[in-house]
Amino acid sequence: MKEKLKVIGPGAIIAASFIGPGTVSTATEAGATFGYALIWAIVFAIITTIFLQEMAARLGIITGNGLGEAVRSQFERPVLKYGAVILIGLSIGIGCAAYMAGDLTGGALGISLLTGIPQNYIAPIIGTVILILGLTGTYKMFEKILIGLVIVMSITFLTTMIVIRPNVLAVMEGAFVPTIPSGSIVIIVALIGTTVVPYNLFMHASGATERWKDPADLKKARWDTILTIAVGGLITIAVIVTAGAVIRGTEAAGVEALATALEPTLGGWSVAFISIGMLAAGLSSAMAAPLGAAYTIGGLTGWGSGFSSWKFKAIFSTVIGIGIITSAIGFEPMQLILTAQALNGLILPIIAVFLLIVLNNKNAMGEYVNSLKLNIIGGVIVLIVSGLGIYSLVDAVTTFMAG
Repeated sequence: MKEKLKVIGPGAIIAASFIGPGTVSTATEAGATFGYALIWAIVFAIITTIFLQEMAARLGIITGNGLGEAVRSQFERPVLKYGAVILIGLSIGIGCAAYMAGDLTGGALGISLLTGIPQNYIAPIIGTVILILGLTGTYKMFEKILIGLVIVMSITFLTTMIVIRPNVLAVMEGAFVPTIPSGSIVIIVALIGTTVVPYNLFMHASGATERWKDPADLKKARWDTILTIAVGGLITIAVIVTAGAVIRGTEAAGVEALATALEPTLGGWSVAFISIGMLAAGLSSAMAAPLGAAYTIGGLTGWGSGFSSWKFKAIFSTVIGIGIITSAIGFEPMQLILTAQALNGLILPIIAVFLLIVLNNKNAMGEYVNSLKLNIIGGVIVLIVSGLGIYSLVDAVTTFMAG
């Protein structure tokens, strides 16, 4: 087990990326409103994420390139090549920038709950620290920090779930008996959408090339992917279960309400546990989003997808800089975030198709091309995420028109 734990790395970055303040807030709302009924959505999302991320990691190890480079080399016609580069690059770049204010503010909420200092004072400080780390750090340093943050989130949220002693049979039923309660479809789409994240595919492929160079390492990469992403899913489930147990049916369904409701069980530690968990979630997501944008755009444009490239650092700095400014002025770009969610929902099936095309390219992958079984699973995933993407677009347009 000790040897297996040593291989943890790129997969942990993906887990840290999708467990952000948005995920914690959505999971809290899911538990508060529907109890344990929507846990199955996270189980589905985690299985989907593991399959897609394994393909991305395999691509990186076998070809030695990231997904962005693979997309560029896959198409010879300039129209197709540059069309794909612009479409994917803009969608993911805008999405990461739009989410940054929420990630930093969500992380600041953790400190604010403990100290009472306004979030818009704390968030820019967190963003500035991340900016300095991005300009001076390395991939290995980011990997270690994000692994640490996943461990912190595991301890806080899983401990909280265990302490409240939920009904295990009810939790298992929610996990393995899919139901769609009235009014739950938006939450279901949000739970899946915050877990299956497009830029994570680019980040994982590039991260795998940083960590492993030999096809013999595929087994290590697969273990890393399955273990860490499953742990990430378990953290999200823990938040749903905790909220479902202590604040279901209450009018106040936010993270602050969750901390208050846990006081009879955890006493004075309740606020500290939730605060630390939110701070870790905000930090992990705020570090991963600009990293994902830099790997994606750097790979697609051929500018370089590593910390040794100044263009890579420029992309990272731009995205985190937008987050620092917007979080400082208290700007919550809801329409922009809705647009980003819709774009990312639509772009995910397109990227998944690109991934499947590359993974079936024998010139690039050799004997490590996808099996028929993986292609069938991948095809089903593409159909499902396409449906979710269309729904998210319709929902965003409807919300925009109503606003």
